[in-house]
Amino acid sequence: MREDAPLLEFDAVHTHYGDLHVLKGVDYTMSSTDIIVLLGGNASGKSTTMKTIMGTVTPTAGEVRYRGDIINRLSTAERVKRGIAPVLEARRLFPRMTVFENLEMGAYTQKRGAEFDADLERVYELFPRVKERRTQLAGTLSGGEQQMVAIGRALMARPRLICMDEPSMGLSPRFVEIVFGIIQTINRQGVAIFMVEQNANMALQIADRGYVLQTGQVVLSGPAAALAANPAIREAYLGELQVEA
Repeated sequence: MREDAPLLEFDAVHTHYGDLHVLKGVDYTMSSTDIIVLLGGNASGKSTTMKTIMGTVTPTAGEVRYRGDIINRLSTAERVKRGIAPVLEARRLFPRMTVFENLEMGAYTQKRGAEFDADLERVYELFPRVKERRTQLAGTLSGGEQQMVAIGRALMARPRLICMDEPSMGLSPRFVEIVFGIIQTINRQGVAIFMVEQNANMALQIADRGYVLQTGQVVLSGPAAALAANPAIREAYLGELQVEA
């Protein structure tokens, strides 16, 4: 691993599901301090991008590099050990386990001891409500509370990069603001964030850079502020982005 390398890079990445060509020569790059947002409509390749980062989808061509190392063939567990943690779409908590037990699951690659206790305290400081509900079954929490637990579970893996799939999905406007504020706090604490998000307006307010996918290809990219000022982003958010050939 090279400390001077970008934290994450996609270099001409292609993916397929059988004969279906999903990602078509995609390039992304991010540093260890970035919040990156990936925008796009349905079937654009956003979820496949996240699965490719986490290792549940293997590229058919191109390279995925993490801290300078090619990780195309690494297992998901190995990626988590190296510092990449997911916050999955729809939270995906273990509903019949307590909040604390869900947080424990996030630390399965870490040794128990003082570091675990410190990580747990960090989560509780970020999310006082999670601490209050630590003995409650996760399936009985509200959507916003579950998202807090999901982010906390990712933090228990001591990540350098968190990949978030639709962090605002199903949340009330109040919880959306809370979650995005927490994402900024986590980033300021030294964790890079790569997120897929439908709420383009909110995501671009906190992101450093953004990419817009359409049918598996990056059709727009640049600083978040520039994308937010681009009228085409509104089209991308509301429906298909029209790009001239």
